[in-house]
Amino acid sequence: MQIPEIPNLIHYAIPFFVLTVILEIILTVKVKLGHYEFKDAGTSIAMGLGNVAIGLLTKGLILGVFLFLYKFRIFTIPFVWWSWIILLFAEDFCYYWNHRIAHESRLFWASHVVHHSSQKYNLSTALRQTWTGSFYTFIFWFPLVIIGFHPVMVLVQMSISLIYQYWIHTELIDKMPKWFEAIFNTPSHHRVHHATNPQYLDRNHAGVFIIWDKIFGTFEPEVEKPIYGLVTNIDTYNPVKVAFIEWVNMFKDFFSSKISIKNKFKYLLKPPGWKHDGTGKLSSDLRNEWEQKKQTN
Repeated sequence: MQIPEIPNLIHYAIPFFVLTVILEIILTVKVKLGHYEFKDAGTSIAMGLGNVAIGLLTKGLILGVFLFLYKFRIFTIPFVWWSWIILLFAEDFCYYWNHRIAHESRLFWASHVVHHSSQKYNLSTALRQTWTGSFYTFIFWFPLVIIGFHPVMVLVQMSISLIYQYWIHTELIDKMPKWFEAIFNTPSHHRVHHATNPQYLDRNHAGVFIIWDKIFGTFEPEVEKPIYGLVTNIDTYNPVKVAFIEWVNMFKDFFSSKISIKNKFKYLLKPPGWKHDGTGKLSSDLRNEWEQKKQTN
């Protein structure tokens, strides 16, 4: 099978990212007369640049692992138009579960929390990416390679998904047409995902298609104004702290707690907020408390 040369799409998209961030700043300040937090945006951009730099190393690692797994593929899917359509949905399905588990397991949350650490929501927030996740989260895409999609195809589609998700990180777009909102991930859907309002926690994990959330019961429409950030914000603009603070906290819980080995590993596998003594609160607990309070009012 002849493999076409495909450029690194993320690198080609960087000038577009820069221009649109500048445009959004102008529109926010001049049109909406709002305040733009430049320190926060600076941190997000620094995280994005770090992610791209680390990606130069991890892309080779991921490609190597994918190529190894490709030897054991079930089918050989060619580079033709229909395979790209199938891959669009298949890759997005894998992304959904990667994203959902990143909110339900602290080991994966430790890298993904970076993306949620900003208390602002704008295009620069889309650039606030992990420095550690690319070393291990690619396992969620293993099935695509084993099924028979060539590793290059999978990596390209992963990049396309990330580029698509860039534009949905904005408050300047209210709602898209109803048919579009019903099928695709949109700024409205993704604002919910970044919000700390109890009813919004761990909702709308979609990449390109919102249909997965609707199928698997994690969809929540945007009703009240989102409050962005984390349930407990880290309050720092230091990129190094943003990148590693949850790793430090997680391993502190793992090593300092005088508990059984089984419970120690639960600090890695259980959702963020879990405590071995039952004092912690999960997103589901906060959402249940909100629902009970709503019913009594």
